[in-house]
Amino acid sequence: MSARAVPTVAVAALGIVVPFWISAYWLTQLVFVLIVAIGALGLDVLTGRTGQISLGHAFFLAVGTYTAGVLGGRYGLTAAIWIPAAGIVAGLVGAAVGPTALRLRGLYLAIVTIGLVFIGDWLFQNVSYLSGGPGGEPLPNPIFGPLNFATGFDIGNVSIDRNGCYYYLCLLLLAGAMAFVYNLGRSRPGRAMAAVRDGEVVAAVLGVDVARTKVVSFVVASFLAGVAGALYGSYLSFVVPTQWDLAVSVEYVVVIVVGGLGTVWGPLLGALFVVGLPALLTQLGGSLPFLATGTNLNGVISPANAAEAAYGVVLIVFLILEPRGVIGISQRIGALARRSRRRGEAVAA
Repeated sequence: MSARAVPTVAVAALGIVVPFWISAYWLTQLVFVLIVAIGALGLDVLTGRTGQISLGHAFFLAVGTYTAGVLGGRYGLTAAIWIPAAGIVAGLVGAAVGPTALRLRGLYLAIVTIGLVFIGDWLFQNVSYLSGGPGGEPLPNPIFGPLNFATGFDIGNVSIDRNGCYYYLCLLLLAGAMAFVYNLGRSRPGRAMAAVRDGEVVAAVLGVDVARTKVVSFVVASFLAGVAGALYGSYLSFVVPTQWDLAVSVEYVVVIVVGGLGTVWGPLLGALFVVGLPALLTQLGGSLPFLATGTNLNGVISPANAAEAAYGVVLIVFLILEPRGVIGISQRIGALARRSRRRGEAVAA
C-alpha cells in the first residue's frame, strides 16, 4: 500500500465504525454532512475546477428532490431507480442551462444562476404535481428490495436503524462521487476544465472546446446536486418549496471555499464546518450566555444566526488569507513540518 493511500484507508475505516461511537443526534448531523458534501462536490466541479460561478445550486437540489418525490412517492419505484433518476433529470436541466455560460462569465453568470432560484421558487410553489404546492410534499424512504430504510435491518447482534441506513448509503455514494471527481480531474475533460478556469482564450488557442467543457461541467454539477437533493428530501421525509432559497446556494459556496476549491476532500471538510457549526452551537447553547436556545429567550442571538455570522467571518478570512481553504492550510502545515524535519536531519548530520 502506498503512503498516499494510507490516510484514505484510515478515513474509510473510521467512517465505517463511527456510527457505533456517537449519539443519534450527531449521527443525524453526519448524515447531513455527507449529503451536503455530495452536492458540494458537484458545485466544486463547476466553480473550483472550471471557474464558472454559480449561485443557483439550490434549484438543482430541488429538482432532484422533487424527481425523487414523483418517482418514489407517487409511482412507488425502488430507490435504485429514483436516486440515479434524480441526478439524471437534474443533469438534463443543467445541460439546458449550460449554454447560458457560453456567453456569460463572472458576475453576469452568477446573476443568471440566481434567477434560477427565483424561477424554481415560482415553479415549485405553483405546480402542485411536482412539489405538492406551498403545503409541501412527503418523500419516500429508500427501499432496496427487502431492505426498507424506515425499519432498518439487523446483522447478527448489530441493529442498524434508519439513521444508520442513510449514513452508510450516503457514505457509499460520497465515496463513489469522490472517486469519480478525482478521476475526472486526471482525465482529458478534467484538464480541459482546468484550462478553461485558468483562461478561456488561452484554452481555446490550445485546442480546448470551451463550449463543450462548460456544458459538461454544468451537467456533472447538476447531476451530483440532484442526487444530493433526493437524499436530503428523503431523509427529511417532507419538504416545502421555500426551503430552496438563495441562502442554500450561498451555504454551498461557503462549503467549497472553506474546504478548498478544486480539491476532492475540500467539500467534505467544508460540509463538516457548515453543518457541524450550527449543531455544535445548539449543543453549547445552554453554556453560552449570548445564545438563545429552546425556551431560553434571554440570549442575544440564536445558534442559526450565530452560525450565519460565523460563515461570513470565516469566508472573508479564508478569501483574504488562505484562498485554498482548509486543504491549503494543511498543505502549509505539511510543508513546514517537512522543512523542519530536513533541518533537523541536516543538523544531526
